Amino acid sequence: MASPLVSIVIPCRNEAENLPILLGEIRSVMEGRDYEVIVVNDGSTDATAEVLAEEAALPGFTLRHLRHDRSAGQSLALRSGAFAAHGAIVATIDGDCQNDPQYIPVLVDALVAAGEDAGIAAGQRLKRRDSKAKQLASRFANALRGAILKDNTRDSGCGLKAVRTEIMRRLPFFNGTHRFLPALVIQEGYAVVHCDVVDRSRRHGKSNYGIFDRGLRGALDLLGVWWLGKRRKIVPRVEEVPHG
Repeated sequence: MASPLVSIVIPCRNEAENLPILLGEIRSVMEGRDYEVIVVNDGSTDATAEVLAEEAALPGFTLRHLRHDRSAGQSLALRSGAFAAHGAIVATIDGDCQNDPQYIPVLVDALVAAGEDAGIAAGQRLKRRDSKAKQLASRFANALRGAILKDNTRDSGCGLKAVRTEIMRRLPFFNGTHRFLPALVIQEGYAVVHCDVVDRSRRHGKSNYGIFDRGLRGALDLLGVWWLGKRRKIVPRVEEVPHG
């Protein structure tokens, strides 16, 4: 995996104004690397489809458009992208331009350098740009999650991550999986690598998530992830033994 094909998965809903900016930045930072971009259009009602058709016609990179016929949420959009991915590594980034694409190669390189025992490189945001109320809700959810799951991750909700594709496809997916990826990867028996990233302000549109999504609902999901961990004490490594 010295130079793996990277599948950059972008879950988005009604981000038509942000996507051209984001895709242009991705083309710039990934120049010279082997990659594809998969935009998962999660039931958008704006001009997302038209924007993606125009972007796909530009030379120099592979852009794929997956469309959900109705909105299913960010976690299920990531699942669709992971199962469609051709790459050995799935790199995730939000479609609202708050995540800076310059960290995608940083995360991919960190995951490769960590070796086969590492399953995910997770971004951890510095200088958050959300409102104070959302920052406090996220801080509460992250502190609670860390105390219960002990995943040693300061900010598991950051959209910037690099995950080995075959591990990503094994994970249980529910409406909230994206907030628990480090803990779920640990439950699969793999280590987590962390990279600090700098958050940016949203350029266009408004967030699809409110304080309830980030705080109270996350606490309910936390109980489910904790239960999964308690029920899976042994994670064997499986290998086929050749004969003859």
